[in-house]
Amino acid sequence: MEISEVRIFLKEGQDKKLKAYATITIDNAFVVRNVKVIEGNKGLFVAMPSRKLKEPCPKCGFRNAVRSKFCNQCGASLPQTEPRPQTAGEDASHQSEHRDIAHPITAECREYIQKKVLSAYEAESRTSPTPTRPSVEPPKSRHVRGDIEEENDIEL
Repeated sequence: MEISEVRIFLKEGQDKKLKAYATITIDNAFVVRNVKVIEGNKGLFVAMPSRKLKEPCPKCGFRNAVRSKFCNQCGASLPQTEPRPQTAGEDASHQSEHRDIAHPITAECREYIQKKVLSAYEAESRTSPTPTRPSVEPPKSRHVRGDIEEENDIEL
């Protein structure tokens, strides 16, 4: 398997944990979108695309997010399910709320994807200009008197 292309889409806002989205192409034949570059406690890491799990309301059948206490459609109280046993390296607050759409099976594959995505992210971060706020100049008023146009600065 070879990752033939990595596209990085930087996110604005330097204080956010989500730094970028990536799209990877495998063997010029298969694309995986919405790979995330996240700033964690131990540095940058790659999170695979995932979806939020939903459970149906027993009263109306509306599909609510897992661990919801009340139905978003009818307001009925939802039964609370017992969480499954936590596995090593799994955050208890996010346990079973999301499921990966696509993910590597072996540690070697995960490391390879992470290395390629993070190196592309670092390259994109160096070449892309950091978003800066445009300088604010005071507005100018224009007066037209006959054939003469005057420009005056407005004091704020």
